[in-house]
Amino acid sequence: MTTWLMRFDVTGDGPRLAVKDCIDLAGTVTTAGCPVLAGRAEPATADAPVVTTARQAGARIVGKANLTELCWSADGVNEWSGTPVNPLDSRLLPGGSSSGSAVAVAAAEADVGYGTDTGGSVRVPAACCGIVGLKTSWGRIPLTGVYPLAPSLDTVGPLGRDVAAVELGMRLLEPGFAAPAAGDGPVTVGRLRAVNSPRDVEPEIDAAIDAALTAAGFSAQDVTGFDFTAAGRAVARIIDREGYLSNRHLLPDVARLREHNQRNMREGAALTEADLAPARAAQRALRAQFDAALVRYPVLALPTLPTPPPQLGTRGNRLTALTAPANLVGLPALSLPVPTASGLPASLQLIGPHGGEERLIAAGRTVEAALAVR
Repeated sequence: MTTWLMRFDVTGDGPRLAVKDCIDLAGTVTTAGCPVLAGRAEPATADAPVVTTARQAGARIVGKANLTELCWSADGVNEWSGTPVNPLDSRLLPGGSSSGSAVAVAAAEADVGYGTDTGGSVRVPAACCGIVGLKTSWGRIPLTGVYPLAPSLDTVGPLGRDVAAVELGMRLLEPGFAAPAAGDGPVTVGRLRAVNSPRDVEPEIDAAIDAALTAAGFSAQDVTGFDFTAAGRAVARIIDREGYLSNRHLLPDVARLREHNQRNMREGAALTEADLAPARAAQRALRAQFDAALVRYPVLALPTLPTPPPQLGTRGNRLTALTAPANLVGLPALSLPVPTASGLPASLQLIGPHGGEERLIAAGRTVEAALAVR
């Protein structure tokens, strides 16, 4: 059962919660999907605060969900613990790194999944598995008891089969969370076309996003001039450096890591703070652009993935091309499935201002309701 690293028998009627195995559960080993950590770590002595709030709200933790090793890839593949099977199509990548949490929700084995998102690791598997995922604002949800990848980008967020389940997940993370009711009349949103050439997003995906916004009654105005290629390079560099620092205690056993992570560790070790200066400059510039756009529009809309979910075994997939920029600037982003003309999965991504999760839930609810009656 590659969805789970550990299953629990539970009773009661509270929501079933899948917890990504980079989040501490008292009495269990946090493996982060890594055999080196699994062999070294002691059982956690306490729940992570995000688990404590869920238990207090009556959630039943049904298991620790599988993930990409060390949360350090968006494909969802794990050669050690197995790759969770995408319920939409077993030939497709499940997406990662929160692959097990997404698959557990999509397969109806959990009502809510906890994931982490550093460059897209909640939204990418949500898009691949046809469910809803929310990347939270950086700093809003506590990261104590969560195994770090890149602390300046890391976030915890919920996955659910629909927007209501994700809102429930936010209440498990943050007691008292409540999104407003949908507003009256049409809303103008910023349609972010922030890629460097039209070929970066497949036309069918772009058309699906535009159709979903129209169905929801949103008026869309194009927002351009964002350099997502530079943003992607900046995120990759920050993750390489901070990921190395987070995992350098594994250096004596680095040869046992996934080949991809061995390379990440080598590249991260070679970077200095001076090497990060261009990334930080790109971060400041992009944050100013997002802040300006979000003064004009309540939310920005774009695809989650530039293509349909890739097949297993393919390489060169641009899984985080459209998700990583929100991590770079610390903004919340909601991904939800939308239909395409051919029936292939597509996912709408809505980005809001810092602390704007309530606004995103309300907008997502409007889109979801409109698509349900088509």
